[in-house]
Amino acid sequence: MSLLQQSLKTTFGFDDFRIGQEQTISQLLNGESSLAIFPTGAGKSLCYQLAAINLPHLTLVVSPLLALMKDQLAFLHAKGIAGASIDSTLSFEESQQVTRDVRDGKIKILMVSVERFKNERFRQFIESIAISMLVVDEAHCISEWGHNFRPDYLKLPRYREELNIPLVLLLTATATKHVKQDMAKKFSIDDKHIVQTGFYRSNLDLSVLPVAEVAKNQTLVDLIQHHQGCGIIYVTLQQSAEKVANYLQQQGISAKAYHAGFKDDVRQQIQQDFMQGKTPVIVATIAFGMGIDKSDIRFVIHYDLPKSIENYSQEIGRAGRDKGNAACYTLANLDGIHTVENFVYADTPERSSIEYVLENIRNEMHSGQWELQVLSLSNASNIKQLALKTLLVQLELLGVINAKFSYFADFKFKFVTPKANIIRSFNAERNEFLAQVFSAAKMKKIWGEPDFDLMYSRFQAPRKRIVAALEYLAEQQHIVLETKKATEVFSVDIAALSDVTLVDRLFHYFHEKEQSEIQRIDKLVAFFQSQHCLTQELCHYFDDQQAPKSCGHCSVCRGQVAKLQYSNNHLPVSIQTIELAITQLKQHFSTMKSSAGSTPADLSIDTLCRFLSGMTVPLFTRAKVRQLSFFGVCQAMRYAEIKAQVINLSK
Repeated sequence: MSLLQQSLKTTFGFDDFRIGQEQTISQLLNGESSLAIFPTGAGKSLCYQLAAINLPHLTLVVSPLLALMKDQLAFLHAKGIAGASIDSTLSFEESQQVTRDVRDGKIKILMVSVERFKNERFRQFIESIAISMLVVDEAHCISEWGHNFRPDYLKLPRYREELNIPLVLLLTATATKHVKQDMAKKFSIDDKHIVQTGFYRSNLDLSVLPVAEVAKNQTLVDLIQHHQGCGIIYVTLQQSAEKVANYLQQQGISAKAYHAGFKDDVRQQIQQDFMQGKTPVIVATIAFGMGIDKSDIRFVIHYDLPKSIENYSQEIGRAGRDKGNAACYTLANLDGIHTVENFVYADTPERSSIEYVLENIRNEMHSGQWELQVLSLSNASNIKQLALKTLLVQLELLGVINAKFSYFADFKFKFVTPKANIIRSFNAERNEFLAQVFSAAKMKKIWGEPDFDLMYSRFQAPRKRIVAALEYLAEQQHIVLETKKATEVFSVDIAALSDVTLVDRLFHYFHEKEQSEIQRIDKLVAFFQSQHCLTQELCHYFDDQQAPKSCGHCSVCRGQVAKLQYSNNHLPVSIQTIELAITQLKQHFSTMKSSAGSTPADLSIDTLCRFLSGMTVPLFTRAKVRQLSFFGVCQAMRYAEIKAQVINLSK
């Protein structure tokens, strides 16, 4: 028995590695950064867990979801592995205990979100820790052409360099050939160190059922009653989750809704009841799934079309992890296609919004530096936060701005140990410095705000030293430290910012990305209508050429090729109604002109279309547009149709 197999048996209780695991772990322990692409439920996490306990220092895991972190930490603790996370659910005391344990070498695996790196206090802490390996879970998020792009992930190669981390492991279940190459290139991973196992799963039966919208509920009940065991039903909208769950309950089926609109404790209870088998059926948006490691899910039903083939693959991948047979159904028609498309169109910034951001940089820049708070700029520019972060990353890649550091605009502290006692407990140099910090602070009752400017002008004390001192005092539980208003600081290249083609290039980038996402939806519809084996088509999409040509366990192999159609005969929205809706929106903004909030001088065609289709954008939230009677009056139409009508009216 090899040392790795011994470690596998002793720590995890497994006799054998799954395919791809041993190769990945061996590469890492040989000092070779790796990319592991395994299907959902194929044991990706074990690769970093087993490698971590055989590496000398801390393993830092970047994970996109809190639920994912909590599940993996529970698994680590069950195996006696010292793991922890630093996240928003921890109290101040819990967070400080984790940092102390990491410093003392008691923690082997630390899990954080990528956003944590923007935290000034976290960066100061992690820079002082020896790290053996950086693990990026759901690593497809780093690719702009992946289905779940998160712009902050693009910073990870830089963070890795700054923290001098010798080894990287990228993990994902869904990567096309393009995305796979993009991920590997960003972390300089050799092709020979990409470990990709097959996507083919012989125990999953895939069926596409063309179903008219009115017949969906009855079809759903029939399918659930036909299958024993537990299952997940995926819907697109939060309100659909609740409606469908209520309907199933009325039919005597024990089902609950799950979506991001519920409070954390409610979501956790619903998830726990499902995991323990108390609630056999969950009707959920995509908020439910990542980190759900329940082995005996017998069916996954897509009540609505999924967002993409990647999403579909991840979601059906939650079925049959115990290798028992499981059924995956898609109740398919084209009625909901506009809803999926509208998510894409709502994320694309308008040209005027991009111009606003560039103007803001020009006007707010001081001494070659620009500061921003994302939420404020998102509201002011009418760009959703994720799209704004993408825009900022693009400006970095074009050399217009360069991220320098982040800090909290608001720092405040209160004493736990009396001030005099704190000062007395340090040597002469340090107690003098702390006395200066405390005397310069603006005290309001029990809370004080450090005055960084005064400390610098009077004592030439850099902000970093003051933050480090306060952080240390908080760790030692002498003070309670609170921080707010995360502010990002960028240096600005004025010449690059003055480039007259800049707006065009950025607008073109977002338009291209929009079209890429729309094409992704087109590929999804084509996949469901495929005349070839669905399992083989799915595998080919993810660059797996090993799947059988005919699986024998999909609807196409059974001779049932799906033809998707529109089933709802919505009456077309009249030109008069559209005109009334536009007039209502314009009047609404006109009455707001006298108020303090800034309102657009002229509503763009895209703004009008978004109102008609019922999309949510920062401008509408701020102006309380959702309460208007005509909001979403054209939501049953596709965006391109709405736009054609609005352009026609504006001529």
